[in-house]
Amino acid sequence: MELGLATKVAIVTGGASNIGRGIVLAFAREGSDIVIADIDEVQAEKTAELARKQGGKVVVVKTDVTKAEQCQAMVKRTLNELGRLDVLVNCVGWIYDRLFIEKTREEWVKEVDTNYWSVINCARAVIDHMVAQRSGKIISLASDAGKIGEYREVVYAGAKGAVIAFSKSLAREVGRYGLNINVLCLGTAPPVSEEEIGAESMWRSGGLFYKMTPEVKEKMAKAYPLRRLGRAEDVANAVVFLASDAASWITGQAISVDGGYAMA
Repeated sequence: MELGLATKVAIVTGGASNIGRGIVLAFAREGSDIVIADIDEVQAEKTAELARKQGGKVVVVKTDVTKAEQCQAMVKRTLNELGRLDVLVNCVGWIYDRLFIEKTREEWVKEVDTNYWSVINCARAVIDHMVAQRSGKIISLASDAGKIGEYREVVYAGAKGAVIAFSKSLAREVGRYGLNINVLCLGTAPPVSEEEIGAESMWRSGGLFYKMTPEVKEKMAKAYPLRRLGRAEDVANAVVFLASDAASWITGQAISVDGGYAMA
């Protein structure tokens, strides 16, 4: 299917690594110009170099998406350097995988700031421009935890549930201007390359690290009807579809890309 993204400009927050990097590379393959907004400027530049080999323009903007003023500056630079803005992908996320009663308030605040306020800040930064041009796509990555709840993810699940409700409500407000606002709810998609997980094959979740041995992966995969964990490209394929005109009749949806984990 021709997605028609070759003339588009997409911002991908958290685009430096993991799922975000997969999304950046998917847009690059479609011929889009891309802004990588990430707090890790060094890794973002590495991803940008990979994307530039596809032929498009890639701009790296060091951005802390929990800061509204930095999001506004990032959008301003996007418009100044690339001349337009068509798609925002909110990919930044963070989790401290511990029981609610064991977490500190500082950890709760970081989970809410990173997973929810980042979406509000970035959406607010792009919305005026998109309304004025009467077109635009905002795609936010949430989690099945935000739909069904999840053990040891209480505040994270609450923040992701808030992203879903926020996006549905925003879709109702701005649909009249031709904007599409959707959410993808993910299952487990650990990093798969040595560059991302390091030589010891570890998966980082918040401040913790987990050994991703074949035995651990096999055990985790049993929770999914399709009997495998997600991959970055599984998410990236869904993102570029929602960013395209092929999905112009889809808005206000929270679509699970999760191998059948939630089915809700």
